[in-house]
Amino acid sequence: MRHPPHAYIPGLTARHPDGAFDAIRDSVAPGMSGAELAGSDAFVTGLRFLDEGLYWEAHEVLEPVWMACLDPSPEREAVQALIQVANAGVKARMGRPRAVARIAALVEGHLAGMGSGPILGQSADGIRARLEAVCAEIAL
Repeated sequence: MRHPPHAYIPGLTARHPDGAFDAIRDSVAPGMSGAELAGSDAFVTGLRFLDEGLYWEAHEVLEPVWMACLDPSPEREAVQALIQVANAGVKARMGRPRAVARIAALVEGHLAGMGSGPILGQSADGIRARLEAVCAEIAL
């Protein structure tokens, strides 16, 4: 599935078929460099899905990127922050403001772990802006 027909929101919309995002997820393999991960279909599509409000879907395609990052590493922290932004978006759409606030604190912890400078082409401020957009949906 290149682009989902709708955003999946647990309890509110239909879940996508199993394996719907496998072709995107399969663009990541263990041992890829940071540059390769940043250019992978999974990472690029995950960012696009985040920006389009496809939060559950973003999490699905970013997860293999996170798994391929060295642990610990600034790259892993950056991808985890993005995944948590997606998680906050899902919770916002489900009407769970306390969960969004809790997740926002987790994002800040991951951003601190990124260090300075862009990681995988993403700055802490850019990731924070995505989180602020999610929080604005639920007026936090």
